[in-house]
Amino acid sequence: MAKLGKRTRAAREAFAGKENLSVEDAVALVKANATSKFDETVEIAMNLGVDTRHADQMVRGVVGLPNGTGKDMRVAVFARGPKADEAKAAGADIVGAEDLMETIQGGTIDFDRCIATPDMMPVVGRLGKVLGPRNLMPNPKVGTVTMDVKAAVEAAKGGEVQFKAEKGGVVHAGVGKASFDEAKLVENVKAFISAVAKAKPSGAKGAYLKKIALSSTMGPGVTVDVEGAVSE
Repeated sequence: MAKLGKRTRAAREAFAGKENLSVEDAVALVKANATSKFDETVEIAMNLGVDTRHADQMVRGVVGLPNGTGKDMRVAVFARGPKADEAKAAGADIVGAEDLMETIQGGTIDFDRCIATPDMMPVVGRLGKVLGPRNLMPNPKVGTVTMDVKAAVEAAKGGEVQFKAEKGGVVHAGVGKASFDEAKLVENVKAFISAVAKAKPSGAKGAYLKKIALSSTMGPGVTVDVEGAVSE
């Protein structure tokens, strides 16, 4: 069995016996033990009572975190003419049409969010097998297929987070950096939980929010009291 490092042992000891904490206590614990040399991301994972094989149980949405993610979001936009100019002016990192499609088909995906105007979807649609598995496919349900390119780019750059239930009904996302003030992390976590709770699909049966856990990039996870987190 591999020998654990001093930092890992200390973190495990700090988390031992602690579970179903309030959001505030969970954030404090995770933040205090995010001691890597880089600024770790605070991550949330939510286990939902849904079966994503059924369309009426799919969970998908978007939430604007009140204090941003702390991540420099790279945004690509499929647009032409004035809308392409609007995207560039709004701060998009990559703007294109067929040329961008060819770049992506060639294996270069140098962005974290993809936005498209509706008229560009026949082009973007050819990239479904590439962008879909990476949760980068533009979708009108989360505001990434839109004529209001400016607002979409600014939202992405400003800390908007998309979420989608994966196989097994798990939703996960980064909700800030360990360097954030505890109060700001708590606000972000509660905003994310609230958004997922409100996205409950019509086909969900029984308990919807089954488990919530917080962790940092390199640290252990701790469970959060679901009932308390949702009622706040």
